[in-house]
Amino acid sequence: MKLLRDLDSCPEIRGGAVSIGNFDGVHRGHQEIAQRLVQMARRFGGPSVVLTFDPPPSAILRPAQTPARLTTVETRAELLAQCGVDWVVAYPTNRALLELSPEEFFASIVRSRLNARGMVEGPNIFFGKDRTGTVESLRSLCCGAGLEFEVVAPQSVNGRMVSSSAVRVLIEEGNVVEAVDLLGHGHRVTGQVVRGAARGRTLGFPTANLEGIATLLPPEGVYAGVTVGLDRPYAAAVNIGPNPTFGEGAMKFEAHLIDYQGDLYGMSLSIDLRFRIRATQRFSGPDELKRQLQQDIAEASKALNPPF
Repeated sequence: MKLLRDLDSCPEIRGGAVSIGNFDGVHRGHQEIAQRLVQMARRFGGPSVVLTFDPPPSAILRPAQTPARLTTVETRAELLAQCGVDWVVAYPTNRALLELSPEEFFASIVRSRLNARGMVEGPNIFFGKDRTGTVESLRSLCCGAGLEFEVVAPQSVNGRMVSSSAVRVLIEEGNVVEAVDLLGHGHRVTGQVVRGAARGRTLGFPTANLEGIATLLPPEGVYAGVTVGLDRPYAAAVNIGPNPTFGEGAMKFEAHLIDYQGDLYGMSLSIDLRFRIRATQRFSGPDELKRQLQQDIAEASKALNPPF
């Protein structure tokens, strides 16, 4: 993974194909753009570069209306690298950048600092001051500068248009299966493993308690997922929410990693959520809870065999 935070420290990003956008979630539409970008860059013999923004422009322009993120910048870079993209630039967003007209943005960023030879975009790109730059104005700018320009048509899955907004709605509804269909991968959640009450270990089902999660979570319930970045993928039964059986009302993210042996405390742990197992329930006591946890774990094991 090659993630940069500026445009000037690495000359290797110049002279290739560029795509600009938030790429939040790196869903199937983004993946198609990335694949076309890589193909164009190979024709040029140059790098494929995705330019995204951190924070997203809306966080500065409309902070109260900024939607929850589907992915961290680091996850975006990892997923785009899996598509073959050479470089991801998470450009620091500031007022000066947002004041550039579309023409100034194109001249300063695309032409001067990236020296792009071509661009690949989706049909809904807006850029420059007040989002006045459109896909058609970008096409015109590229044509005038002699850059190749390609627009990738929107993607759909089972009749549903793929977009970051559509994925957010599905996750907020707890419909992780359909969200995963649009994403083309699990919904990744990353956090720091901290010490909890060790109640799961007492019951025979130790859990990793994650804090510092910066991305959108689905509603309370039990979910199935798969770990990312350990020695191998491990299926995980994940509880999001309180533990009413023991009178605990605090919201938690607790993951039982099936067959994992090791100490995770202090580590950063990523889990790709795949589907919802059940709603949060209150049980009569530890024995009933343990029986249900055994069923949850059996169901979560299926997450290792995703349908895509």
